Amino acid sequence: MTLDEVISEFDRGLRSMTGVSRMSRPIPESPVPDAGANLLAEESPLTEKERAHSAGLMRVNHVGEVCAQALYQAQKLATNSPELKESFEHAAREEEDHLAWTSRRLRDLESRPSLLNPLWYAGALAIGFVAGRFGDRASLGFMAETERQVEQHLDGHMKTLPANDHASRAIVEQMRLDESAHAAAAIGAGGSEVPFPVRALMRAASKVMTTTAYYI
Repeated sequence: MTLDEVISEFDRGLRSMTGVSRMSRPIPESPVPDAGANLLAEESPLTEKERAHSAGLMRVNHVGEVCAQALYQAQKLATNSPELKESFEHAAREEEDHLAWTSRRLRDLESRPSLLNPLWYAGALAIGFVAGRFGDRASLGFMAETERQVEQHLDGHMKTLPANDHASRAIVEQMRLDESAHAAAAIGAGGSEVPFPVRALMRAASKVMTTTAYYI
């Protein structure tokens, strides 16, 4: 890795942890049909309880994107394949959109990112590097399983987000579509199936993270 690449990755890590993220795509909006036309839904005011719940879920999603940046950085470091490096970089750029979207939505909800972001980032970086050291097929399989589990979390969020929180729901839906595409791409590139004990451990670790990040 060149010095420029080291500086670029260090900058990305700092931005991930501090919430200063760049987006290459605009924040998703939620069109709804009205008298045969697609118009943007006007969002009725959220109650204090609804706003707090939406903020908790968006904080969890923001943490997930912080971890995604760390995972992809570590996996890029661990592989010698230029094609895989580019694949991880492409996914990371889309995940950075998610990071920026969730950060902006948290501000709109008058809330904040997790106070433990440096811890989440460091842990994901270590896990990603370990996964990468098991070889490219294992690394891709880990990526696919991670994205599948994230997609399941997002499905759950869509069921519990307030029905009138159209802004949050539009963001989560686009994130879900992107995560599904990343998982399919990883499998298509030759990712191997993750053993059940590892999948179970990933779910347990994710449960701890999501439960904690909802509040802290």
